[in-house]
Amino acid sequence: MSNSKGPWRAILIGGLIAGALDITYACVASSFKGVDAMTIMQSVASGLIGARAYEGGTGTAALGLVLHFAMMLIIAAIFVLVRRHGPAIVRERPALVGPLYGVAVYFVMNRMVIPLSAFPMKVDYIPATFLSLAAHMFFIGWVIAWAAARFDN
Repeated sequence: MSNSKGPWRAILIGGLIAGALDITYACVASSFKGVDAMTIMQSVASGLIGARAYEGGTGTAALGLVLHFAMMLIIAAIFVLVRRHGPAIVRERPALVGPLYGVAVYFVMNRMVIPLSAFPMKVDYIPATFLSLAAHMFFIGWVIAWAAARFDN
């Protein structure tokens, strides 16, 4: 693991692909509930600036998109760091550990990050749905683990 560009490439590629897949999933799934993509992006921004995010038009939607990708890069960086310095199973079994990481990301986001954020609707409990868990397992966890295994050698 001596390639100093490896972890940065893994973080960038994994974070950007996972971010694109995750936000696409969120927009498509929400469209079935009548929620448009701009509102989804504004919801992300509302975690930082509260309810006024929904009044900011495309500006706060763009902020939400930037924040979403920033979070995905941080999530990818955490995985790469654990892969480099954590238990061997993280390096040896990315196809197993990646989806488990995605589940962990789901629960941390929904049980800790969102409730502690400025998101205007206080959420005490968000039930885990099959599709949301699967999206986190494969669009986030597996993709980031794949990128780490592929690019950080």
